[in-house]
Amino acid sequence: MLTTSSSLSAAALSTKWRLPEPVRARILAFFEVVTFMVMGVIGYMVNAVFGAMYTSGNESSTEGLLYPIESETRELKMLDGMWNFVRSDSNNPSQGIREKWFSDDLARFRKTIDMPVPGSYNDITEDASLRDHVGTVWYDRKFFVPRAWEKSGDRVFIRFGSVHYDAIVWINGVQVVKHEFGHLPFEAEVTKVLKYGEENRITVLCDNVLLQVTIPQGKVDNQAIDNGVELVQSYTFDFFNYAGIHRSVVLYTVPQVYIQDVVVNTGFKGDEGHIDYQIVANTNETEHLQVSVKMFDRNGTLVGKDSSEAKLQGTVVIPQVKLWWPYLMDPEPGYLYTMEITLAQAKSNEAPGTSGDAAADAVLDVYRMKVGIRTLAWTNTSFLINEKPIYFRGFGRHEDSDIRGKGLDLALLTKDFNLLKWVGANAYRTSHYPYSEESMQFADEHGIMIIDECPSVDTENYSQILLQKHKSSIEQLVHRDRNHPSVVMWSIANEPRTGKIEADAYFAAVAQYTKKLDPTRPITAAIAVNVNDDRAAQHLDIVSFNRYNAWYANSGRLNMITNRVIEEAQAWNQKHNKPVLMSEYGADTMEGLHTLPAYIWSEDYQTRVFSQHFKAFDALRKQQFFIGEFVWNFADFKTAQTYTRVGGNKKGIFTRNRQPKAAAYLLRQRYHALGELGKSHLPDDLFLYTAPNDHLLSKERTEL
Repeated sequence: MLTTSSSLSAAALSTKWRLPEPVRARILAFFEVVTFMVMGVIGYMVNAVFGAMYTSGNESSTEGLLYPIESETRELKMLDGMWNFVRSDSNNPSQGIREKWFSDDLARFRKTIDMPVPGSYNDITEDASLRDHVGTVWYDRKFFVPRAWEKSGDRVFIRFGSVHYDAIVWINGVQVVKHEFGHLPFEAEVTKVLKYGEENRITVLCDNVLLQVTIPQGKVDNQAIDNGVELVQSYTFDFFNYAGIHRSVVLYTVPQVYIQDVVVNTGFKGDEGHIDYQIVANTNETEHLQVSVKMFDRNGTLVGKDSSEAKLQGTVVIPQVKLWWPYLMDPEPGYLYTMEITLAQAKSNEAPGTSGDAAADAVLDVYRMKVGIRTLAWTNTSFLINEKPIYFRGFGRHEDSDIRGKGLDLALLTKDFNLLKWVGANAYRTSHYPYSEESMQFADEHGIMIIDECPSVDTENYSQILLQKHKSSIEQLVHRDRNHPSVVMWSIANEPRTGKIEADAYFAAVAQYTKKLDPTRPITAAIAVNVNDDRAAQHLDIVSFNRYNAWYANSGRLNMITNRVIEEAQAWNQKHNKPVLMSEYGADTMEGLHTLPAYIWSEDYQTRVFSQHFKAFDALRKQQFFIGEFVWNFADFKTAQTYTRVGGNKKGIFTRNRQPKAAAYLLRQRYHALGELGKSHLPDDLFLYTAPNDHLLSKERTEL
């Protein structure tokens, strides 16, 4: 059973020991004075102290969590659909646990409403108190389990794609799993708590509270309202804290001895590809086991195979290999093979003379997954895929849409990838948290490169507890996504407060741990502080920086963009001698607003902001070290309510319902023009017909 150090509920902890405000203020003031005095005495020794603290500790490792599939040996039962839903009182978040709401139907304790799963609960109703709710909510539903599952002797697991943020799960009143961190999957074996051929009940507690020791961070305070007090959540990151059961809930079966995990690493030499594989079974006694691996191409033709006993690892060789290439870098981007893994009893352990059906009975488990064959490499000036340099053309994005919030929606996901290809992008960053596993699969299939980001946003108030959770979130992310060819880089944070002294040792520890988990990919972080103040970039492989010239700085001044971008990118490179990319730039834009001359918030202004950045990027590309440009943002998205946001963040080149603004057409022309395939592969409608080109026009005039 997968567990974390999650306690009862974050909301309960944040209110249980609340001191009177005057007393709390005096205590905080005292500690601030003491901290200031200590800092003055320690001086330059501070970093060494933090370094010693941040590099110690035991990190946990995730087990299992393979994406659930059906096969000859596995069955699935989806629990998506309409669930019953109850919102706890914000000022009494642990009431449901004390009163054991998990012991019976929620409807027996509170009036329930219908709630779709997957989906965020915030925008489903017309109730502002639910949209802005702080604390715990409860879900439950009934389901049946086939009697055949019990007779088969198989094991049964419950798996959640993600619940934001804290979750506790009960089945038939028995707690089966606790998990902390939204946006990441978790599971637990539930074989012994299920009722086979009978009705079962699953109950889920979800707590959306963010504190200074959660990833991401936040604060919770009791604030006075017109008729009492209310728990108010605050956070510094600029997207709405959607909550709920965001991704699919699945029951799945596996045999008693099964394939628990798979690790692949790929490469090629000449036209021969290879896949190094390591299979993990759920038993340490593997001397009597064997694994066979078969690779099939897109047409279902067997192109390579290998087998191994006991160690369950080896290499599959594929002649005339088709490599995984990014979009617009090859006529057939995102080429994937199907890897079929069969776990069986070793032949040496079969009874003498057995064959045919008896041999088939020796099969224990079958699992299939997609594999892309490619190599990654990076130097102090470039990033290479399959030994060819890459220039990233992409976006920051969000899992965000009207009504469903951050809930998984395959129709929306399909539309988004169609738009990414329409605009000519070859990459995006999963800002600012892990995206759904389905989106990673889409990226694999479409040849879209991913900078995979952990949910650490605006990190500050560094502590040992925070570091351990930061590491845990990265470990779960790497464990989940390490086999995806689309994942080409890990991002360990977005806009952390890296000007603080303690940020040096903190991010040294995070970077070192991430490289230990996966040395095959470079690491980065989107940095927003000034190059001379930053203490984290020295620990990264690739420097990414966010900067909003002519928006947050020098608003409205289109003539203050190009040189500033060039100078800052050069400064990052000169200081660290590493490749540099711009991970965010842009301007808020109200669709339909046009002004001439261009004026802030208009579509015309956003277009001009992009154009001035393009000049900088092209100048930087000539200097060899600049490797990519990422617009903020792909589409408009919801934020917390502030006077600087009109219905949310409007920096998208697409509206929230995925319709293009003027800048989308300009960006499309640039991204396709930069595509490695050349002019012969440009879309027919990239430029609308306006007039004959110059030489034809002059010929017509001569004939007249």
